[in-house]
Amino acid sequence: MSERNSGFNISITARPEDIDELGHVNNAVWVRWIQELATAHWNAIAPQSAIEQYIWVVTRHEIDYRGNVGVGAEVTGRTWIAEPPKGARFWRNSNFTDTDGSLIVAAKTNWAIIERSKGRAVRVPKELAALFLDN
Repeated sequence: MSERNSGFNISITARPEDIDELGHVNNAVWVRWIQELATAHWNAIAPQSAIEQYIWVVTRHEIDYRGNVGVGAEVTGRTWIAEPPKGARFWRNSNFTDTDGSLIVAAKTNWAIIERSKGRAVRVPKELAALFLDN
C-alpha cells in the first residue's frame, strides 16, 4: 500500500438489523458500509460542482473477512486511493478495524466515474483525481 495520504475515516456502530443468524454483521452489510465509507469520502473532498456532475459505480469488490463484530460493536472504516486512475476507473482501498485496532475486514473496490448528463463513463479528470491522491 502506498502511503501517499492518511486516508479518510468514519466510525460505524453495528445495529441489531445489521446482524445475521450467526450473531455478527452480515456480509451484505459490510458491502453497504464500504459504499457508505466511499461516498462519505467523496462528499467530504469533492467540490460541489463535481458531486453534481458525476456519480460513481462499483465494478468489482474484493473483500477479505478476517473477524466478526456483533451488535453494538464499533468499527473504524478507513479508505484511501493509492494509485492514479486508469481511464474512467480507479481502485479504492478500505479497512475496518475494531476498537482494539484489529483488522476485521479489508476490501479493494474498483470504481468507475459516470457523467450524470450523459449516463456513461468518462475519464477521471486529473484535477479531481489529485484531490483524492493528496488527502
